Amino acid sequence: MKMLVINGPNLNFLGIRDRATYGENSYDHLVKMIVKWADEHGHEAECYQSNHEGDLIDRIQRAYFDGTAGIVINPGALTHYSYALYDALGSYDTIPMVEVHISDINSRDEFRKTSVTAPACDHQIIGHGLEGYTEGLEFIENFYSKG
Repeated sequence: MKMLVINGPNLNFLGIRDRATYGENSYDHLVKMIVKWADEHGHEAECYQSNHEGDLIDRIQRAYFDGTAGIVINPGALTHYSYALYDALGSYDTIPMVEVHISDINSRDEFRKTSVTAPACDHQIIGHGLEGYTEGLEFIENFYSKG
C-alpha cells in the first residue's frame, strides 16, 4: 500500500527549530522512521515536505491519480489559516487522511488551537511527538483492514 506523508512549512527544521517543543530529532530522522515503519509493515511510504502552500496542494492533488492509499499530513502553521489547503484535502474522499501535530496544539498559543484543515481529514493526532506519524500510518492501515 502506498502512503504519502506530507509536511508543511518549517518541518524541515526539526531538530533545529524550537527543540523544547518539537524535540531534538531531525527531519531526516523522521523520514527514516516513517520509511522503516512502512517497510516493516509491507507498505511504501513517500515523504514530501515543502515550505510553499501551492506545492503542498499540488502534491495532494497528484495523490488522487498516483495510487496513494492514504495521506498523513502535518500542515505546520498552515493548519490555522489555509482554507486553500482545506479545500485540497477535501477535494476527494476516496482515501483516508490523517492530520498530525508533534506538539499539543491545544496547549499552545491561542491561534494554534484552531485547525481549519482537520475537518477535511478523517482523524487528527496531536501531541504524540514523532510517533504521531506512525499512529497516522496505522490509522490508514487499519482503515483498509476493516474492509
